[in-house]
Amino acid sequence: LDIGTRRVLGWNAGAHLDQTLALGALTQALALRQPGAGWVHHSDRGVQYASGAYQAVLRRHGAIGSMSRVGNCWDNAVVESFFATLKTELVHRAHWPTRAAARRALTAWIDVWYNCQRRHATLGYRSPLAYERALAQRRIA
Repeated sequence: LDIGTRRVLGWNAGAHLDQTLALGALTQALALRQPGAGWVHHSDRGVQYASGAYQAVLRRHGAIGSMSRVGNCWDNAVVESFFATLKTELVHRAHWPTRAAARRALTAWIDVWYNCQRRHATLGYRSPLAYERALAQRRIA
């Protein structure tokens, strides 16, 4: 999640929460953004983010690692807010017969609704994609 634009850059879903799952999301985000050295990667202290393989990818891509302090949810508030929204708007309202069906619903919710259409008060009531486009226009002007 880009904290500035609220856009979901990379995500993954699977049967187990492990480094492979997290690495898939990170790889997707890196392919989309291709950040230069010095970007900040913030996460909680989950073992998937602290794993050697995950940390190695961050180093290779010039990230500055930042992890929440134990018991401090405020460090990760933007991401926690995203997950609360996801649960409220999608997860708690649905039942999927298969993981494949759940993945399709997540894809539609994130890639079509959340990133492209859902308005955010913190973005001047624009979607993450509309906000990014406005930023790009300002850079050009």
